[in-house]
Amino acid sequence: MGMTMTQKILAAHAGLPTVEAGQLIEADLDLVLGNDITSPVAIKEMEKMKVEGVFDKDKIALVPDHFVPNKDIKSAEHCKCLREFAHRNQITNYFEVGEMGIEHALLPEKGLTVAGDVVIGADSHTCTYGALGAFSTGVGSTDMAAGMATGKAWFKVPAAIKFNLTGKPSKWVSGKDVILHIIGMIGVDGALYKSMEFVGDGIANLTMDDRFTIANMAIEAGGKNGIFPVDELAIAYMKEHSKKEYTVYEADEDAVYDEEYTIDLSTLRPTIAFPHLPENTKTIDEITEEIRIDQVVIGSCTNGRIDDIRTAAEILKGRHVAPGIRCIVIPATQSVYLQAMEEGLLKIFIEAGAVVSTPTCGPCLGGYMGILAEGERCVSTTNRNFVGRMGHVKSEVYLASPAVAAASAVTGRISDPARI
Repeated sequence: MGMTMTQKILAAHAGLPTVEAGQLIEADLDLVLGNDITSPVAIKEMEKMKVEGVFDKDKIALVPDHFVPNKDIKSAEHCKCLREFAHRNQITNYFEVGEMGIEHALLPEKGLTVAGDVVIGADSHTCTYGALGAFSTGVGSTDMAAGMATGKAWFKVPAAIKFNLTGKPSKWVSGKDVILHIIGMIGVDGALYKSMEFVGDGIANLTMDDRFTIANMAIEAGGKNGIFPVDELAIAYMKEHSKKEYTVYEADEDAVYDEEYTIDLSTLRPTIAFPHLPENTKTIDEITEEIRIDQVVIGSCTNGRIDDIRTAAEILKGRHVAPGIRCIVIPATQSVYLQAMEEGLLKIFIEAGAVVSTPTCGPCLGGYMGILAEGERCVSTTNRNFVGRMGHVKSEVYLASPAVAAASAVTGRISDPARI
């Protein structure tokens, strides 16, 4: 019986010739990630374990990004805990304010994740790095603590679902539309504890930023991880950003998949997830009523990369945010922020009546920089729209691509970017 791409990576890191779905293994870790919310819990657990130091100061990444710059005393204390732990253990990859970014955009950009790696992070969207052909998954803070102490983690080897992507997306259709379409198709538990493995000639028509977005939201379908094959574009990205050695794994011809789906990218339309689940999707053509909004957020670990910022700027250029609408643009890293500045994109946003923030996860989890009041509606390029996700329990979040979000900011209602 053959192995999937994910299973091959896990077998290699467990020192086993083969593994199969459902098998319990202990695997070596290439990177352990934590942020300012989850890491303090892990640090306290390490103190309980009475562990001296970490397994490898070069294989831990600590990124304060959720409430940074600190929004209140509690968030300041969390970041202080992180900062002191990093200093005490001489953590190489600790990113202070001014160097930080939203973790899942920052780590690939800094070259810390490459093909063939096994990465755990105390954040559910750690599955982002599957875009580069790595096995990466979110874990709890206790597992993060064990990972920092030992450099190992226990896994149940996941079964897999194959998604065969064909064709080329049309203008204004991006990776966000692809993954929202898939989640709408299979549901928020459609890939529960399974590896979502993307294959097919359509992948060549997806940018790296598209792939990061798709892998990022694998967890929203219940997936253990999402993973892409390592093609020339992925190799070029890694060579540009990283000095680490990478390993390319390919699924066996006779690999076993629980289910297989074929998706023609050329048939997809801009897709929006209505409240209060990412599976509650409609295409822009299926929306018959006028949905007025109060706020737009363009950013996050899902859609705050340079392609996303360029798309939003292309739509907002020469236009203005509708009266009464708040439009918040958040580049995902300092590098993206700088590139957007050099390309004149920030000027476009400000002239359009939007505000531009330093990198932060703030509004995505209702933390700050965009909290919703009772009855307010937001079109957001983030990844979750659960009840109360961005603020008041009686607010509403509509998940969409940067193109739909920017178009909606201009009209004040959910809109087709091709029709404004």
